Amino acid sequence: MAAAASSTSVAGDLPSPRSAIDPPSPRSALGDPRFFARLDLNLLRVLVAMARFRSVTEAGRHLSLSQPATSNALARLREAFDDPLFVRAPGALAPTPLAARVAPIVARHLEELEAALGEHQPFDPASSATEWRLSLSDLGEIVFLSAIVEAVRSDAPHTRVTNAAVPVERVADALAHREIDLAVGIMDPRQRGLRSTVLFRERYVALSRRDCPRAWRTRRGFADAPLAVASPTATYHGEIAERIERVRLHSGIVVHARHFSTMPDLVARGRLVAIVPEMFASMACERHDLAMWPIPTPTPRYDVCMVWHGALDTDPAQQWLRERVLQAFGRSRR
Repeated sequence: MAAAASSTSVAGDLPSPRSAIDPPSPRSALGDPRFFARLDLNLLRVLVAMARFRSVTEAGRHLSLSQPATSNALARLREAFDDPLFVRAPGALAPTPLAARVAPIVARHLEELEAALGEHQPFDPASSATEWRLSLSDLGEIVFLSAIVEAVRSDAPHTRVTNAAVPVERVADALAHREIDLAVGIMDPRQRGLRSTVLFRERYVALSRRDCPRAWRTRRGFADAPLAVASPTATYHGEIAERIERVRLHSGIVVHARHFSTMPDLVARGRLVAIVPEMFASMACERHDLAMWPIPTPTPRYDVCMVWHGALDTDPAQQWLRERVLQAFGRSRR
């Protein structure tokens, strides 16, 4: 969204490229022996960011560069490649065939190089100004984010923590492209290139007012209880509809919300039973005058995992981050 919104204003700041339909130079830039002398790693990082964001502003923000600096780097890339690389298109900048072909290859090799160099560079949390990018759902923010921030910033006070909340179907791609450092949720960690560890096992429980009808806690009465559920889009609980269907409770749903954070207030104000994860229910009972009880029908337990990309397995900074997340989850479970 941000890239599309900013592309109109960015276009005027771009250096005028040679037209994408101009005939190629007599000698390909890539075949010029001086080609690599005109490049450095920072320019290649700009190439990769431009291919990903299709916006000078967004690419610069990702690389912590000003817009003029990013525009200047793009001009140098165009000169080095003797190609426009990115041209104006509706809503964003579009890569030329050369950029579309080269950028993914450069991105892959830069990731490998960063991982290899990172293994030999110790991580100093006290001086680091890293931005850690995680993927937690709204529920993960409520239950875990404060503990994660405390665990991270207690030893790394200059770092920042951002929750990108990537949809579960995009997690593997986001990890592979370094959009996020790790994700926490219910997901398949067996996808190619991913690593994972189980943080805890979870189950759904019922959350209600303390004065709810006692009959609702029986199998027969529960079938008639008005239910409230949530279906967030990020990585923590994207499968709730399927799980509700498995225990045959679908017909009793009268409120279907997008966020678990609305559940305590819904329950407190009305005669409803919310179906929520046990850890969230426990927190809700501590903060509100509510009751938590087992759903009177078989409900499965499932693994909540921390997932990261295998390329970062031995990176000292990433190892440190994962240790802090494990520490935070240990505190949250006490």
